[in-house]
Amino acid sequence: MVPSRTPANDTVLPELIAICGPGFARPAGPGDTVADVPARWVAAPGSVSAVTETMRLAARHRLAVVPRGAGSKLDWGSPPTRVDLVLDTGRLAGIRHHSTDGLVAEAGAGTPLRAAQSVLARAGQRLALDPASVDATVGGVIAADEAGPLRHRYGAPREQLVGVSYVGADGTLTSTTGRVARTSTGQDVARLLFGSNGALGVLVSATFRVHPVPAARCWVSRSVWTPLEVHDLVGEALAGQLAPAAVEVDLPGSSGTLSILLEGRPARVDARAQQAAAVLRGDAWISAAPPPWWGRYPFAPGEVALKLAVPISDLHAVVYALRDAAGTTVPVRGSAGVGVVYAALPGHTPPERLAAVLEAVRGVLMARGGSCVVLSAPPALRAAVDVWGDVGGLALLRQLKRRFDPEGRLAPGRFIGGL
Repeated sequence: MVPSRTPANDTVLPELIAICGPGFARPAGPGDTVADVPARWVAAPGSVSAVTETMRLAARHRLAVVPRGAGSKLDWGSPPTRVDLVLDTGRLAGIRHHSTDGLVAEAGAGTPLRAAQSVLARAGQRLALDPASVDATVGGVIAADEAGPLRHRYGAPREQLVGVSYVGADGTLTSTTGRVARTSTGQDVARLLFGSNGALGVLVSATFRVHPVPAARCWVSRSVWTPLEVHDLVGEALAGQLAPAAVEVDLPGSSGTLSILLEGRPARVDARAQQAAAVLRGDAWISAAPPPWWGRYPFAPGEVALKLAVPISDLHAVVYALRDAAGTTVPVRGSAGVGVVYAALPGHTPPERLAAVLEAVRGVLMARGGSCVVLSAPPALRAAVDVWGDVGGLALLRQLKRRFDPEGRLAPGRFIGGL
């Protein structure tokens, strides 16, 4: 059970300042909200030991804690039931261990992904992580389980993970790096943090596999007009020997673009690009630069942002269902070769209309083993609809939450299913 809000405590802020240092703990301001829920204090610990001390303080005072990286996705998912302390991970930044031989790198949770890529690039390496949130931190990518086009070849970030270090609700530091820690039900503890929105622990570092920077890249694109056409072309592209690094689609209206990313040695990329153009046919063209929409979400601030996941063989059926339910063309963009796409609905959609759209789409998805989640929406809409839909294994998720956070103080209400 989530404890009730604690009364104002004059000792909390001085204790936070003593742990984090002057200037790194303060009363929360107007911008320190989580999905529009205001916080009371903000603290930015400068070390792992300071994080453990901060969490022990929070346990003593029964404070609800929400971790924050760059804050680019704090409006995603369910709002917390309350926020006493925002724990800013910005000072937990930097590449701590980078083994060029072992092809792994450990980064602090607050490390901007762009900064990590810049450091690795000096050694001719990269993380195969390319989320659409340009300011995303390593911790933010994990908390939101955010992936970009490269998930096609390398898998989602959780599949590239080697290990993590995180601090639990009671201030205990746990490290799974170099070993696989599992729960009593056999689940990989490190991977459970993905998509948890900070509700299972405060991530302090993560170790990922790294890969050589490809010598050459090119994009092969063509115009498309219907979801069924996209379905057929993706099937043909994946059936051949193209070995794409990513297959993305953009359907902003009555027409759109299907694009394939090819990577590797220059001569081989050139040959595969010609093969891809022959497979795509139509007005297929080859470019050394990505389309302007590549790796970007189709939604803007203030709109309803949806994430749809379904087997690629059924993706076209779900897009048609979304259009039929909305009564109009809906902008859709994402990884057609994986079956994960994003869609945007107007922020002024009436709540009852949005609920009807979600019900219709989820009905189609349920029969196909898919899901539709409302990533973000204006507060009134988010409060009026079921953000998560039918969550499989809810009882197990509730059990996991109780195990990691018995008092319900870590991002309460932010876990999958609103737990």
